[in-house]
Amino acid sequence: MATLTTPGTPAPVPLEVAASARARRRGLLGRDGIDGIDGALLLSPAAAVHTLGMRFAIDVAYMDRKFRVLAVRTMKPGRMGRPRPRSRHILEAEAGTMERWGVRRGAQVTVHDR
Repeated sequence: MATLTTPGTPAPVPLEVAASARARRRGLLGRDGIDGIDGALLLSPAAAVHTLGMRFAIDVAYMDRKFRVLAVRTMKPGRMGRPRPRSRHILEAEAGTMERWGVRRGAQVTVHDR
């Protein structure tokens, strides 16, 4: 499994990568969490998300092509997110985790393959 880090991340965060169109469409739909781990889902490429059919609130980080965070939002279930200009990648995680990881506007996210 891949991991992500930021300058403020205390330890590498487990990361599931949704690179296929099918995996990006499914995202976190139908799940009760991110597979029971304190991790995130990377949608790439992606510029917008929705939480229709979601069972829990999520944090969403919109990132540019160099993985610099453009914006972070918390979305409740049943919402439609607007596309973000310049967004090429999106991180999704359970609500409240992005702040703990140091994922905020301007932060540089690094993705590590294992």
